[in-house]
Amino acid sequence: MELKRILKVVMVILIFFVGVPFAAVALDGVIGDGTGFKGFDSLKGVSFANKIETPKNIEVKRCDSGKKVKVDFEEYVACVVASEMPATFETEALKAQSVAARTFAMSKIETKSPICDSTHCQVYKTEKELIDCHPEGWEDEGWQKVKKACKATAGELLYYDGELVLHPLFFSSSGGQTENSEDVFVSAVPYLISVSSPYEENATHRDEEKSFTVKEFASKVRKAFPEKAFGTISTDRIKILSRTAGGRVEKMKVGDETLKGTEVRSALGLSSALFTISFKEGTGWNGSSPSNTKIIFVSNGSGHGVGMSQYGADGMAREGEDYKEILKHYYSGTEIY
Repeated sequence: MELKRILKVVMVILIFFVGVPFAAVALDGVIGDGTGFKGFDSLKGVSFANKIETPKNIEVKRCDSGKKVKVDFEEYVACVVASEMPATFETEALKAQSVAARTFAMSKIETKSPICDSTHCQVYKTEKELIDCHPEGWEDEGWQKVKKACKATAGELLYYDGELVLHPLFFSSSGGQTENSEDVFVSAVPYLISVSSPYEENATHRDEEKSFTVKEFASKVRKAFPEKAFGTISTDRIKILSRTAGGRVEKMKVGDETLKGTEVRSALGLSSALFTISFKEGTGWNGSSPSNTKIIFVSNGSGHGVGMSQYGADGMAREGEDYKEILKHYYSGTEIY
């Protein structure tokens, strides 16, 4: 009985001074299921999380041939970074991209999902393919810069609440604000919430304008969504109904139907769902609209807008932020180790 009382006192002291997570580990060994557990790492910002070790190699499906190839894991990460982000970007942005790319690959491995070399997963080109598609001299400058950035973060991954981040999404540029995951995809993810992305002055897709006649616009949406009964599509029956937290078009009225902003973006080939519309009157009459009245779309940003903006990451790096600060900004509440 005396021994039991002593043990209870010891546990109370541990909980009081160290915290409940330590007591839980002391009693059960590991919080969670322990998958991939390799021992405790840095405790800053996490509660004895499960640190996952990266493998030596990874299997990648080459879409052109349909064959799977085995690649050194860290070489794969460097090749993805060079395929997904310009080597001219700041080193800290390249480091941030390397952690995101490495985490994405590990999420596929942990969930036993295949990984390919296309945008369906993340773009992967071999070192030779990268050298062949870049100007002379890139091998000695850009490629070495990318490899050095990746080596500096070797083995590092993103974690949220002690578990590996399974959706480290990234895209080109946001137009100033990223999106909540549930506003673009199916469900809410706690680390994929709308945040500001102010340093995108160098982004390529800014105030990008595309125009269509009413007839062209109607043809494109009908072709994209043949199952929908749009009825008459005229200027007075085309309007934006709502926007997301990140400013992108959430819903848009088109004739008798309501489309998502992402659906309109896809049907028209816009770079982003962050767009405005206006009309330029034409002459001639066709139904309830002038036949050559134009609908003008002006969009900002490029990509789905969820997760890390690559141009935003580069901008933050130019402002003096390091890669961990960049990642924590775009993936809210995460830790890197």
